[in-house]
Amino acid sequence: MKIMIAGGGTGGHVYPGIAVAEELMRLRPRAEVVFVGGRRGLEAQAVPESGFRIRYILTRAFPRRAWWRWPAALLANGVGLFQALWVVATERPDAVLGTGGYVSGPVALAAWMLGRPLLLQEQNSIPGLANRWLARVADEVHLSFTEARAYFSRKDNLKVTGNPVRGHILGGDRAQGLKAFDLAEGKPTLFIFGGSRGAHRINEAAIDAMRRLKGRVDLQFILQTGREDLAWAKTIVDAEQLPARVLAFLRDIHLAYAVADLVVCRSGAMTLAEIAACGTPAILVPYPHAAHNHQEVNAHNLVERGAAALVLDRELTGERLAKEIAHLVADRQTLRRMSANARTFARLDAAERIVRSLVRWAQGRGAAQARPAGNGGGR
Repeated sequence: MKIMIAGGGTGGHVYPGIAVAEELMRLRPRAEVVFVGGRRGLEAQAVPESGFRIRYILTRAFPRRAWWRWPAALLANGVGLFQALWVVATERPDAVLGTGGYVSGPVALAAWMLGRPLLLQEQNSIPGLANRWLARVADEVHLSFTEARAYFSRKDNLKVTGNPVRGHILGGDRAQGLKAFDLAEGKPTLFIFGGSRGAHRINEAAIDAMRRLKGRVDLQFILQTGREDLAWAKTIVDAEQLPARVLAFLRDIHLAYAVADLVVCRSGAMTLAEIAACGTPAILVPYPHAAHNHQEVNAHNLVERGAAALVLDRELTGERLAKEIAHLVADRQTLRRMSANARTFARLDAAERIVRSLVRWAQGRGAAQARPAGNGGGR
């Protein structure tokens, strides 16, 4: 059995695919997985590091605010579609899973054109335009939020399964994490990050908040800045002796979750799935330019459950962040309640449910191919 997984660009589209691939190999060790992605996206690094094979096609995003770049993007994705047709035709997968990102569209379309079972996984509460269109021809669409159902014209192929979380995310050890980040036992620890590429607004507010809290509240921080802000942030932290471990990118994010008493982060769907699975209280700062403002909609799912606090990006300052942090770390009972509430949002079996659907469709296709002519058939 061979399963193809297409998706990329950011961690929010790459990591769900890796989570599904890992679960497939756990349940079906003899299965084969091949990813399809772009050479510039996170998948080019994350997929091989996870031990899976990847093939590349040419794709390019359609910039929402730079319409004059659309002809070049259209041409690139046209080439990508022909490449996707070649990849699907030569790999001959038994089923294809699209996890989103601009690379997912050409591969999903190629799978449908070549008669391969097509499943989609939509991470957000407000689905992207590509998935809304592809859902009309997909065999199944796996949603993470019930609210997303309203955005699809076809309803009979929708399933609410949640966002698949990589297995090792839940395996973080606190003692190991404290040692890895050179942190002190017994101090409240904050993990602040803006996604796989970082977020300058969050980095600025975090450093200002550290200044304001220094000497008032005994805290320690893990600050993941992204590559662009690393040198700037590290220079300030070292010069002012702020209690923070500064890193560009975290490969061992499970250890950061394991030591964190509180997280400050964006509200991408996969980030929310991970903090919910780990039961980590959070201060959420939705990315204000996300399509259809879906990050703010995502965030309200945790805020309304009493699992997180919300600070809008336009209201984010070092002073506001320092007040929110000081208030929460001073109230351990509230943090414990937020942690318990976060776990009620988690769907820990999401990857397994998607894998079982992929296997069912793949086996159904195999049975149809093996059925003698004249005995019926078809997908």
